[in-house]
Amino acid sequence: MGILFMTMMPPVIEHTIPALFGLDGLLAGWVVHLFNSVVFGIVFSAILSQSPLREYADSVGGSAGLGTVYGIVIWILAAGIVMPLWLSAVGFPNAPPLPNFSTMSLVAHVVYGLVLGVVYAYSS
Repeated sequence: MGILFMTMMPPVIEHTIPALFGLDGLLAGWVVHLFNSVVFGIVFSAILSQSPLREYADSVGGSAGLGTVYGIVIWILAAGIVMPLWLSAVGFPNAPPLPNFSTMSLVAHVVYGLVLGVVYAYSS
């Protein structure tokens, strides 16, 4: 996902994502992005291990599908709503509009969710 951001939307990984924590720059963007990815991955794992959805995650295809849906939910809630509000609250001058439903961001979040789902299937 980070590589997609680097190639499709470089300012996002270099300026927007690190601004969530008052930082700027490519290294800060990667650190914040990877931190957020791990947190969202832990939430995904917790949801699947503690809910009726667990039965659908027993196959790679099912887990990949759940991961893809999770990526879309993160895109809507975190990237589309929370991030613009957060960036506005911290005074980021180029805060995205609310809602922020960028197609390129959707593609990146779908890829994240798909990979997360596949990795989850092989690790559980």
